[in-house]
Amino acid sequence: MANVLLQVSHLSKSYGARRAVDDVSFNVHAGQTVGLIGPNGAGKSTTVGMIVGLLRADAGGIALNGEAITSGPCAVKRQIGFVPQDLALYEDLPARDNLLLFAALYGIKGGEAKRRCDEVLDLVQLHDRAGDKPAAFSGGMKRRLNIAAALMHDPALLILDEPTVGVDPQSRNAIFATLERLKGMGRSLIYTSHYMEEVERLADHIVIIDHGKVLADESPAALHRRLPAQAALRIELAQAAPATWIDAIARLPGVSAASTEGTQLDVLLGDGGAALGVMGYLQAQGAEALHFSTARTKLEDIFLNLTGRSLRD
Repeated sequence: MANVLLQVSHLSKSYGARRAVDDVSFNVHAGQTVGLIGPNGAGKSTTVGMIVGLLRADAGGIALNGEAITSGPCAVKRQIGFVPQDLALYEDLPARDNLLLFAALYGIKGGEAKRRCDEVLDLVQLHDRAGDKPAAFSGGMKRRLNIAAALMHDPALLILDEPTVGVDPQSRNAIFATLERLKGMGRSLIYTSHYMEEVERLADHIVIIDHGKVLADESPAALHRRLPAQAALRIELAQAAPATWIDAIARLPGVSAASTEGTQLDVLLGDGGAALGVMGYLQAQGAEALHFSTARTKLEDIFLNLTGRSLRD
């Protein structure tokens, strides 16, 4: 693996009696895309806030290229680009001027600033709207301009905190096209999201945080090996399955877990052959299956297995 770019070591942060981040450690290697995921209130945003220097850690340390990051002024922060959840744009300033302002904050001016502006506008597919104001942009276009602003100083590490919240599917695809281009260019990324399919698509390493602690810090392939089930069976029934059926199915040979939501029955399988036993049981009960499909266990299944299925506020 390439050299360690970012090192997060035994990071902790409390708010009164509540421990928001509890001894969190992980690394980001050069050219790596790390998906940072967890339920609401798990400590993701607090961790990101400490990495970018917006929050002071109670304990632990953060280093980029071996140089410590602190909450006060420090030059190493210039190597980080941050795309926050809340848009950081001047709505009544044309897109190009927004970017030139962000460049000036990093001491980039003149021809160099204009060159970088053209590069990042091309990257996020907004070059034709450079003279328009963000006030007239869609939510997805604003998100893309926000990413462009974070790239103006050509950072070594780009951190994106829920960058697709509230955007339509087309805009999400456009944002992902941008991030995949950055990944192809060897850029290091940290990506936080509640959308498991986004993390599964983009990340080559995943860190799962819950209750402020790291539950997993490994590759997607290693995470899939954590859950015995390697296949999933989804069945749409004419009527909802009673709890006794769910319990019985969960005890069938080769079945790892079973759950239901409305008329939808989800079964995690240790092997694909166990699906025949599930279908045989349902047939014996007189159940009517309207539709069924099989798939490999998803990251969402693994995530819920590690963090639980209880609703988080």
